[in-house]
Amino acid sequence: MRHQVTLKCTSCGEENYITTRNKSLHPERMEVTKYCPRERTHVLHKEKR
Repeated sequence: MRHQVTLKCTSCGEENYITTRNKSLHPERMEVTKYCPRERTHVLHKEKR
């Protein structure tokens, strides 16, 4: 079963992306390097609680 998660930028704090993940296979919080339009660079995005 996949759950919808929101990814939040660690630099500016803006919630830029919405994605899904399987919580039973990957119980840890998601961390992905994505493009931040406010910073105009690639920044680490973490899953919002």
